[in-house]
Amino acid sequence: MPKISIIIPTYNESQHLSLLLSDLLVFNEGIEIIIVDCNSEDKTRDIANIYRTKIYKSNKKNRGLQLDIGAKKAKGEWFIFIHADSRLSHGWLKKVNSVIRNDEIFTYFFKFKINNEKIIYRFLEIVVNLRSFIFKDPYGDQGLIIHRETYFRNKGYRKIPLMEDLDFIKRLKNNVKLKMLSIPLYTSSRKWEKTNIISQAFKNWNYRKRWLRGESTKSLYSDYYKY
Repeated sequence: MPKISIIIPTYNESQHLSLLLSDLLVFNEGIEIIIVDCNSEDKTRDIANIYRTKIYKSNKKNRGLQLDIGAKKAKGEWFIFIHADSRLSHGWLKKVNSVIRNDEIFTYFFKFKINNEKIIYRFLEIVVNLRSFIFKDPYGDQGLIIHRETYFRNKGYRKIPLMEDLDFIKRLKNNVKLKMLSIPLYTSSRKWEKTNIISQAFKNWNYRKRWLRGESTKSLYSDYYKY
């Protein structure tokens, strides 16, 4: 049984997936890599096959469902959930192993970093990491490192297409201690490049606020993807 299962949801991620899998390829000993794809129309599945990952299919474009499918197929003692546009720093596995060894008390998440050299992103990193450190509310693109028993005991990701990360973290915080690692997880700046960074941050805040007030994920999903 691999000690770690890395679970990656995908939809048309050929541009980024090969970079992430090349990061992981160096450390494939004892690591299980699981791709859960929802009918990608590009070369995502071909790339996953080239890197000899395990591939499972989701019939719906629903990241919560994809993450849960991956967890139920995984054989590792620990699960690492990350997005396909993430990049890992050199030596990350050694550092992660030193943290999780014989320790099921905490659930961990990575330090937030953006894979772009523009100064504006350094300010965003500071705000997100400060927020995560104080309130223990990491974003989905900060990853999640969780023991399999903790995952299933807390009923895992719900099968919802949006806010699946906030929903799970909210439930975890009632029962589990969360801790931010000093290890960075680099995420693509693509979603901020499409719009003004302040405007995008406000939109994200507004979506979270609407969800916390009880608005349906169906309504939020419709607004989020209408452009």
